[in-house]
Amino acid sequence: MDEVLRKVFDGIVNGDQDQVSENVQLALDEGTPPRNILNEGLISAMEEVGDLFERGEFYVPEMLIAARAMKSGLEILQPELMDDEVQAAGSVIIGTVQGDLHDIGKKLVAIMLEGAGFEVQDLGVDVPPEDFVQAIKNDQADIVALSALLTTTMAQMEATIQAIQEAGLRDRVKLMVGGAPVTEDFAQQIGADGFAPDASLAVKLAKSLVN
Repeated sequence: MDEVLRKVFDGIVNGDQDQVSENVQLALDEGTPPRNILNEGLISAMEEVGDLFERGEFYVPEMLIAARAMKSGLEILQPELMDDEVQAAGSVIIGTVQGDLHDIGKKLVAIMLEGAGFEVQDLGVDVPPEDFVQAIKNDQADIVALSALLTTTMAQMEATIQAIQEAGLRDRVKLMVGGAPVTEDFAQQIGADGFAPDASLAVKLAKSLVN
């Protein structure tokens, strides 16, 4: 790996936003193709962060710090990626379902997905089913990701999926669900296409759903 891209990679893994920003800009100034910076610097680093999490060497705080560092580099890189017409890995609409105000887990999944090359539209928290439906109508998304952290709001996942079906949009998107109380059995029961217990596995699930 190029020395500058190695610094981008290391800066993300170590959560050093300044190192990431400076070296993404330096790589661009040196004429490194934006897609190379994205793939070798940002995406590969976030894959390493995901692997460290799965091995128990990173926890949620370290993942959040690394994700913020990645985001600082992505903000510099995005205009160049658009000019270079780099295709996204896919597009995702994500939100925490109605009645649930928990944001950290959903936000981490959103940032990890961006780090993996997905375009992400984050609808926020306490999102009613009709807002998910409208977002699907407005955006040619590949995946809708539903988050819930309370057992009392899990039912809103099923209500949202039903609303998507009733709107005739179910065949247009893949549906993935996650959150502390959510299980694989529950995901199958409500008609989701997949379940991920954490942000790292959510990225792998999203990649499998678009492929």
